[in-house]
Amino acid sequence: MMRFRTSLITAIAAASLALAGTAHAEKVMRLHHLNNDDPFDNASGAMATVFKNLVEAGTNGSVTVDTYPNGQLGDDDQVLSQLRAGVVQSGIHSVGGFASAYPMIGVLDVPFAFPDVSTTYEVFDGPFGDKLATDIEEKTGLKVLGFGDSGGLFAITNSKRQVRSPDDMDGLKIRTMGLDTHQEVISALGGQPTAIAWSEVYTALQTGVADGQMNPVPIISFARFDEVQQYLSLTNHLFAPYVWVVSSDFWESLDGEEQQVVESAARSAIVAGRGISRIIEASDRGLPHLAEKMEVYALTPEEMEAFREAAQPAVKEVIAEKYGDEGEEMLTAFLDAIDNASQ
Repeated sequence: MMRFRTSLITAIAAASLALAGTAHAEKVMRLHHLNNDDPFDNASGAMATVFKNLVEAGTNGSVTVDTYPNGQLGDDDQVLSQLRAGVVQSGIHSVGGFASAYPMIGVLDVPFAFPDVSTTYEVFDGPFGDKLATDIEEKTGLKVLGFGDSGGLFAITNSKRQVRSPDDMDGLKIRTMGLDTHQEVISALGGQPTAIAWSEVYTALQTGVADGQMNPVPIISFARFDEVQQYLSLTNHLFAPYVWVVSSDFWESLDGEEQQVVESAARSAIVAGRGISRIIEASDRGLPHLAEKMEVYALTPEEMEAFREAAQPAVKEVIAEKYGDEGEEMLTAFLDAIDNASQ
C-alpha cells in the first residue's frame, strides 16, 4: 500500500509539473525575424531586443520572449505557416514575405508616394494603419502588433553606372522581392526585375546574376552591398514597412494585463527600430560610410518627378488589375493618408 501511495504521489507530482510546463509554454512567445539580434545593427534586431525586455519586465516573467533571428525558423512564408499552426507565436515580416498571407500588401508599393520618411510614421500609426491592420486580421486571422521601419526609403544600387534618370535604368538587372508591384516599378523604369531570395542577394550581385538591387540605406550598409556595388542613387522611391503579427491563439491565451503590456512593448519597440534606422543612416555606419566606397547621387526634384511620371501610372494599373475594387479603395485611403500627413 505504501508503495502504491508513493507511486500515486509521484505520478500526481509529475502530472502537475507537466501541466505547469504546458501552462508556461503557452506564455512563451517565439519571435521570428530575418536579421541579427544586435539592437545596434538593424531595425528588426532593435525591435526584437526592446520588445523582449519590456514584455518580460512588464509581465513579471509571466510572458517570456524567445527571439529567433536570421531566419532560424525559416523564411517569412514558412514562418507564417508555423504561426497558423501555433508552433511560432510572432513574426516581424518583410512585405515581400507577408504577401503570401496577405497579397493586397502590394497596395503600399506606389512609387514616389512619400515626401519623406517621417510621413510614413504618421500614415502607419494613424487611421490608415488601423484600417490596414483590421483588414489583415480579418483576412489572415493574425493579430497585428504594428508596422515597423525596415530601414527607411529605398535607394537603388548597381555595378554598371550611376542612375540619374529612367534612361539610366535601361537593361539593368535589378533584384526585387517577389512582389508584382516591386517588379513593375523596375520594369516601368526600363530595368529588368529579377526576384531573388534575400539570403542569395549578395552572391547574386557578386557574380553578376543581378546588376543591382533596391533597399534602404541601413540595409545596404549592414548587408555589405558596398563590397559588390559601385553606384548608389538616393531615389527614395518606396517604403516597405515590417508587418509585425502574433498568432490569434497565443494572443487570446494572454490575460488583459498581459495583452496591454505586449501592445505597449510593441509600440515602444517600433519606435526604437525607427530610431536605430535613422541613427545608422546618418552615422559612419550608414550613408557617410557608403559614400567612402560608392559613388552616391541624390536625385533633384526634377529628376525625381521624371521617375514618378514613368513608374506611378504603371504600378497603379497593376494594383487595379490585381486587387480590383477593394484594392483601389485601399489605395485611395493610403494616398489620402499620405496627403493628410504631408499637410
